[in-house]
Amino acid sequence: MFSKNKILVVGMARSGIASAKYLLRNGAEVIINDSKNEESLKDVIKEFDEFENVKFLFGRNPNSEDISDIDFAVVSPGVPLDLDYILEMKKNGKEVFSEIELAYRASREKNLNFIGITGTNGKTTTTSIVGEISKKAGYDTYIVGNIGNPAIHAVEEANNGAVLVTELSSFQLESIVDFRPVVSSVLNLTEDHMDRHHTMENYAKAKMMVFKNQVDNDICVLNYDDEATRKMAESCKAKVVYFSRKTQLEEGIFLDEDKNIVMKLNNKVQKIMNSKELSLPGGHNLENCMAATAICYEYGINIEVIVEVLKTFKAVEHRLEYVDTVKGASYINDSKGTNPDSTIKAVQSYDHPIILIAGGYDKGSDFNELFEVAKKHVRSIVILGQTADLIEETAKKHGINDIYRVETIKEAVYKSYEIANENDVVLLSPACASWGMYNNYEERGIDFKTSVQELKEKQS
Repeated sequence: MFSKNKILVVGMARSGIASAKYLLRNGAEVIINDSKNEESLKDVIKEFDEFENVKFLFGRNPNSEDISDIDFAVVSPGVPLDLDYILEMKKNGKEVFSEIELAYRASREKNLNFIGITGTNGKTTTTSIVGEISKKAGYDTYIVGNIGNPAIHAVEEANNGAVLVTELSSFQLESIVDFRPVVSSVLNLTEDHMDRHHTMENYAKAKMMVFKNQVDNDICVLNYDDEATRKMAESCKAKVVYFSRKTQLEEGIFLDEDKNIVMKLNNKVQKIMNSKELSLPGGHNLENCMAATAICYEYGINIEVIVEVLKTFKAVEHRLEYVDTVKGASYINDSKGTNPDSTIKAVQSYDHPIILIAGGYDKGSDFNELFEVAKKHVRSIVILGQTADLIEETAKKHGINDIYRVETIKEAVYKSYEIANENDVVLLSPACASWGMYNNYEERGIDFKTSVQELKEKQS
């Protein structure tokens, strides 16, 4: 499909490596670019020893000569689209898009079906639930995208007609061209990535790209309780299905007065299950489960299969993940809490006093709402990273004064142990990205879990 094309692949993280290998296996000539130097990428270079039509361009951005004869560029999500050389490519009529778009174009030969899920929070959990339901229903299913598994891998492996349940970040969506899922969903929209998008309007536009190419026989699932996502229906050509935990809808999925999840679609009313039967705690997970129900039902999966998974599904790693109990205090890994709204939902999930471990890379977030809510749940804060000063200042403004500074996650775990009481919850939910200290939130979560286990062993 890409034979004889000359393609620039920018960024050698998971999706960039996967894209470059796919293109090389399919006859393309590939220029691999990364701003890191050759020495730091020597392990990546080894991965391409088997290929001939590959050139490496490391330690700098491409110049005009480098990009003069390329056919298109595949850019990793972390690469801003307003860089000079990217703008030059676009000006010269060269397409610039993400690995998701590449995977979609490659999928056409196999007639693969994409389900696309985005939103500020809940993407990973909802994507995982939908994936498990799809597998349980007997579909050849791949859970891909921002969740950590490049979609292009699945396109190569999948049989005709497979389902690719795809978690999508705003960074991945802002550069799509033709990508069209059969079912899409925007779960919610709160401030995040302002360092990249600058305004909420730009951020919302990126999220709305998930349904940009959908038509009237496609499905888009939206959160009715979130004003920003509810309004997105005005720009959506697909059939819109709402879910709500606050309003009993005329049509959609909602809660009745007895906290039953009720589905009212296509002139049919059906009680799905009581919300207390869900395996995952918290109001945010109720929303995730309602969204997953709508997505799977509209895709054609039986309610019985959906209910079975919702009753048994276990928490996603790094999202409100129980790690262990040490001296009567529970340690919870919510490393995927990378923005204030996600951490709000985390602290609201527990009835016991919380010691909150927070801080990291500054994405330009406002922490006022977080600590206005947190003061009802959090008794102590352990802070670290680039945002430590801002978090301390904001927390004190809202009346939280028991604050401790540390340099590492391990120190945070041990400091939390020193101040914890029996039945406290020690919650790692940073409200910030991990960059600058870790490559990703997974590494941060693993460090937290390792530190808790070391602590537990020392106490035994």
